[in-house]
Amino acid sequence: MGQMGFFDVSQRYEGLDRKGDPLPLIAELVPWEEFRPRLKAALKANGLRKTAAERKSPAGRKPWDELVIFKALVLQALYNLSDEQMEYQLRDRLSFMRFLGLGLQDRVPDATTLWLYREALVAAGAVEELFAEFDAHLRAQGYAATGGQIVDASIIAAPKQHNTRDENAAIKAGEVPPEWSSNRAKLRQKDTDARWTKKHGRSYFGYKNHVGIDRKNKLVRRYTVTDAACHDSQQFGDLLDDTNSNADVWGDSAYSSEAAETMLKENGYRSRVHRRGARNHPLSEREQAGNKTRSRVRARVEHVFGHQTTAMGGKIVRTIGLARAKAKIGMMNLAYNIGRFAYLHRMAAA
Repeated sequence: MGQMGFFDVSQRYEGLDRKGDPLPLIAELVPWEEFRPRLKAALKANGLRKTAAERKSPAGRKPWDELVIFKALVLQALYNLSDEQMEYQLRDRLSFMRFLGLGLQDRVPDATTLWLYREALVAAGAVEELFAEFDAHLRAQGYAATGGQIVDASIIAAPKQHNTRDENAAIKAGEVPPEWSSNRAKLRQKDTDARWTKKHGRSYFGYKNHVGIDRKNKLVRRYTVTDAACHDSQQFGDLLDDTNSNADVWGDSAYSSEAAETMLKENGYRSRVHRRGARNHPLSEREQAGNKTRSRVRARVEHVFGHQTTAMGGKIVRTIGLARAKAKIGMMNLAYNIGRFAYLHRMAAA
């Protein structure tokens, strides 16, 4: 193997561009500097960022730039990588190094650093604020919420817990099993927030990503994260975006109820929610035809979940607890919007 030449890395980057590396466009389009104040505030609140006066000595390794770490967290969400996998990929992949602005001679954030910085965002509840900030940027760039909105939820699996019946009963009652309280190491490994649910006859353990998207751009405009046992309809009102230029709201039959119809009407929305049959009162042919027509529009939200599941690998969260799950799933929704924004920009320029 010959010695690396002066232009070898730039030639490799040119080769990546010819093969359609999507990251340079994302790096160019996203206003990263606008995130810096919120990131700094979250890190300072958690003790990871100190002023010069607060530091005991100017000696030692300088802290990581918050935007470098944030970009790494975005990459994690785009490719659903663990902290260890992310560190490895940053050392191995030229495209990831370039996205973070790192050269071959630079050190890369390790797994512990990524975990610490993400924990700071969790403690500050900053992911929701970062999501809202980028949504404001989307609207400023001409991608306002329009065409009506579609709501739905997707189950995100979490590592399964092997508990006894008594332990599960205590968890459902909102209590910590007594034998766990004296074993902190065990307690750290137990997720007392995730729940079991059934869908199409299969059991799932984890959380739910409830989203509301705009019909035209398929961008996530609102989201909430709950345990998997939470019924979709309980989050309905929180997903509605009153800035959408169209009053139509689509949803599957899980959102169908008299209370939901009343809520939509009182708030000026037009219901396009699927009709649901009842025992001894099946849907008429007309109602079935109406559901089929609504499905052609409602299916657009399935495209969002499909992309998150296949392209982004968003089938599982490797975290423990609702607060961390909210941050991870929130980052997934933010990363989806970032990727979607780049796609819409590319299509508009074509």
